[in-house]
Amino acid sequence: MVPTRAEPYGGAMSNQGPLSGVRVIELAGIGPGPFAAMMLADLGADVVRVDRPGGGGFGTIPGDLLHRNRRSLAVDLKTPAGRDVVLALVAGADALVEGFRPGVTERLGLGPDDCLAANPALVYGRMTGWGQDGPLARTAGHDIDYLALTGALHGIGRAGDAPVPPMNLLGDFGGGGMMLALGVVAALYAVRAGAPGQVVDAAIVDGVSVLATQIHALRRFGLWQDPRGVNLLDGGAPFYDTYECADGRYVAVGALEPQFYAELVRRTGFPLDGDEAPDRDDPANWPALRAAWARLFRTRTRDEWSALLADSDACVAPVLDWAEAPEHPHLAARGVFVDHDGVTQPAPAPRFSATPTSVRRAAPQAGEHTDELLAEAGLAADRIAELRRAGTVA
Repeated sequence: MVPTRAEPYGGAMSNQGPLSGVRVIELAGIGPGPFAAMMLADLGADVVRVDRPGGGGFGTIPGDLLHRNRRSLAVDLKTPAGRDVVLALVAGADALVEGFRPGVTERLGLGPDDCLAANPALVYGRMTGWGQDGPLARTAGHDIDYLALTGALHGIGRAGDAPVPPMNLLGDFGGGGMMLALGVVAALYAVRAGAPGQVVDAAIVDGVSVLATQIHALRRFGLWQDPRGVNLLDGGAPFYDTYECADGRYVAVGALEPQFYAELVRRTGFPLDGDEAPDRDDPANWPALRAAWARLFRTRTRDEWSALLADSDACVAPVLDWAEAPEHPHLAARGVFVDHDGVTQPAPAPRFSATPTSVRRAAPQAGEHTDELLAEAGLAADRIAELRRAGTVA
């Protein structure tokens, strides 16, 4: 169990998830920072999002699902009084997460030294693309830039074509936000064991590089070629690729192991009359083998192939669009998507047998819980009113 503070304030939160009782302060940002905060909140932490008065800002979307399961107060961080409000929250928290450029929170008086002075047991999580140090640390960047520098972007795309950005799933969320959430939980566990509070420096370039560890290992042993789209797992192998069907939709084929490939061949009747089935283990045969499979898959619709290959080890799945995915029988049976306040969204993951998670709150409006949270932090009603009149909070 991750440590909790002696008297966590936030009793209004649902007592669900393995991080129940943990308080996290989130300095509002975009992308990987909110994703990390969502992960912690989904796991039961009481995450308080510190928004700017009036909300808004680049990348903000009203009702953004990344902001679910937390409360919000709006504070002007550029004022001394606003800084003091946040430090009051920090004093009663277990962790803080922020995603500004290096040096920004220090200039605001909310850097690690400031916050650890207010709470020596605090875990201070920092999310950036380039990291807190290095030649590029203070320059702007986005997911595609971080992927480019790590080599990951080079490896994604069809042979002979330009690299393809994998949306922002690999960098922002996989190598960034998920790594930050893991780092915060690990540091909280260390605090429970008697370690002091500390800073977690989560950089997307670090996280993406770690995610690519296996590729580096395969390269070392000559099992992965640097040109993209020619390898076993990057679309180079015809038995690990997508194919267009008669209706213009696609199936995904992942028949890597010989026994699964044999099942695929048996179920589909591969090859068509007039085609050959060359040895799949020789990459020199892959272009011809891919062409033969492509001709076969174009003889039926996506859903016809799905029905034919269902409940088999052929390792074929329909490529569903965003709207179709929640309706798939397997995902529906597992409750991979849930409906909360009329909004269908991915359910929290992973799953816990003794401390189940849930979507407890919709994304808040900026400042929706300001008075409630300030009162919990010990501020009197007249002080809260004074801060409102001054525009320090909203």
